[in-house]
Amino acid sequence: MYLIKTPAFLRWLYPGLVWHKSREYKTIYLTFDDGPIPVVTPFVLKTLKKFNIKATFFCIGDNIRKHPEIFQAVINDGHRVGNHTFNHLRGWDTEDSVYLANVEQCNELTGSDLFRPPHGRAKKSQLSILKEDYSVIMWDVLSGDFDSQLNPEKCLKNVLSNTENGSIVVFHDSLKAFPRLEYALPKALEQWVDQGYEFDVL
Repeated sequence: MYLIKTPAFLRWLYPGLVWHKSREYKTIYLTFDDGPIPVVTPFVLKTLKKFNIKATFFCIGDNIRKHPEIFQAVINDGHRVGNHTFNHLRGWDTEDSVYLANVEQCNELTGSDLFRPPHGRAKKSQLSILKEDYSVIMWDVLSGDFDSQLNPEKCLKNVLSNTENGSIVVFHDSLKAFPRLEYALPKALEQWVDQGYEFDVL
């Protein structure tokens, strides 16, 4: 079970986290979770370059370790990177000390002050400490591209129907998401550009 559009009560429950940016400006903040990996991350980079769009990549430390050249390509293309833990840990299921150490292990590779908890789930005790050093970035639109039961057309509709000024949109540069990402991302970018949206990093 997951929600495409983040409800207001979650923003109320977790103040101090970044759920979206200013609604005043016609700007979208694209984010990609779980890379860098072969095939999928290069596809994302190629697609973004075609539209001259910059995005923010929340990277898993172990994937950076395995694929440093792809991580460097993200940097070289002018995108921003964020910390997504070293091993994609679910905070709710992990002791605070273990979770925080895993975040710092990833930070040794990213050197970023942006953090996104995997699955969007972390304990308040973990978040209260992380907020001292990181901007904790959540989202207000979830593409659902990770859902193997979701058809690519519905994935596209998810983002087009729910994105608005200042939205932080989540896609995944992962093999699991690729069948939907490959279809939805270029079509969404084309429509958003036609609608006059601009894009920025977090």
